[in-house]
Amino acid sequence: MRKIKRKIPATMATQHPDHAGKPYWYSGTFIPVTEEAKEAFLSFSELGISEYKWDWEGKLVDESVLERLLGAYFDYFKKFPIGKEKFLTFRLPNPKVQTEFRLSRALMGIASAAGLAKQVGLHSPPLFEVILPMTETAEEMVSIQEAFKEIACLRHPLNRMEKGCNVFLEIIPLFESVDIILNSTKILEKYLRLYHKKFNARPEYLRPYVARSDPALNSGIVPTILSIKVALSRYKKFENKHNLPLFPVIGVGTLPFRGGINPQKPERFIKEYPGVRTAIIQSAFRYDFPKKMVIKAIAKLERELPKTHPVIINKSDETSLIKTIKYFEKEYQNTIAGIAPLVNRVAAYMPKRRERVQHVGLFGYSRGVGKVKLPRAISYTAALYSLGVPPELIGTGRGLAKAKKDGTLPLVEKHYTNLKHDLYFAGKFLYKPGLEKLAKTSPAWGNIRQDVLEIESYLGHPLCAKYLNEQEHQLISAKIHKLLKGKKNITPLIEQSALLRKSLG
Repeated sequence: MRKIKRKIPATMATQHPDHAGKPYWYSGTFIPVTEEAKEAFLSFSELGISEYKWDWEGKLVDESVLERLLGAYFDYFKKFPIGKEKFLTFRLPNPKVQTEFRLSRALMGIASAAGLAKQVGLHSPPLFEVILPMTETAEEMVSIQEAFKEIACLRHPLNRMEKGCNVFLEIIPLFESVDIILNSTKILEKYLRLYHKKFNARPEYLRPYVARSDPALNSGIVPTILSIKVALSRYKKFENKHNLPLFPVIGVGTLPFRGGINPQKPERFIKEYPGVRTAIIQSAFRYDFPKKMVIKAIAKLERELPKTHPVIINKSDETSLIKTIKYFEKEYQNTIAGIAPLVNRVAAYMPKRRERVQHVGLFGYSRGVGKVKLPRAISYTAALYSLGVPPELIGTGRGLAKAKKDGTLPLVEKHYTNLKHDLYFAGKFLYKPGLEKLAKTSPAWGNIRQDVLEIESYLGHPLCAKYLNEQEHQLISAKIHKLLKGKKNITPLIEQSALLRKSLG
């Protein structure tokens, strides 16, 4: 495999608002936009993270981030240049679902960054790579590159961005649904053809980015993990076929439903996702655990992830896994419509952690399954944990029962390494009396009750709290159920329970 010229980061900090407690460097739990440049610097300089995602997609953003970083921390970035040792990567808004003016502003900032860095004597270009969320076609990827080229090479006496014209924008495609993840190599195949046609060249490398939260939100935890395992296997085959290095990125949160990466046991994540080259480090990972533990875990990820290799899945097993994915997914999705009203009601009480743009209406979009509208993945996960019904359980018990019946359970266990651990973890926060009452109100909650029974049969013992913090979490869930009847504010209770599980959602 041919070598590439640049460093590939093993860890990427993000602005996902999933932390329960205060950041170690700030006085409150809510982090305003004005503090995020400092946060990026501390992620680099104190925590040892290599890359920071600057999110233009769903939140308000400081457009002067590069000037702020270089102005306030020039000596640090002279020693560790942005674009060479540390990386600032914009997550763009996807123009098919968001207004295009935010995209134009982001691209203009990247184009002008090259001249700024050169002017102050630092590595140039500092910004040269972007994340495209909700990527579904190769055409979307090439269109962003063409748009950037036109903006960066704009000629006018008052526009002197000659340096920006020399920057070629690399695209990190973010695949956010089970079906797209499974078909992502087809998108990459077409991208290579279009790239050659448009630019008469081929990329030096690719960084396919698989989401964990939104696929789980839409399809459930087991389909998401199995689809990613198939994709990682296919990426390796793609790499060998084209002699083109691939460095997969995975968007993981702390709780198992959203990824299961935490500073206490980073080796568990490394074992689950061999072949992943860059792990996302969200706010809960950085701020809800002791700082020394966080630093040690990040160092381990930086050291160990580049050494891992994906498990290659043969065609027969691929076919069986994809079939298995479908029936786990069906059980999950058939349940979501019935529980959505209560989940949305609880999610409305979520405490704010970042300055987001509105997701429905003028500036944004909504998430959901079919006609069912759901909150964002963090709020969805937090709402269900707050109710004492962890989303890891939904559809999983019935799916496991079917997998056992048709003989695919050993294959599921082989490729979902932490399956039993994740079910044990979620089960500790299950509030059974609340679920029993909900099961009497609709068949959907009754299905989840059935999931619990099937999971307990699979594990061989009841799901229950073991330690004091888990028992306290169940007591808080009981209070939330009572207060919901009276339509009282449950935000303080949601925050208390989040602190106990070390993540909002």
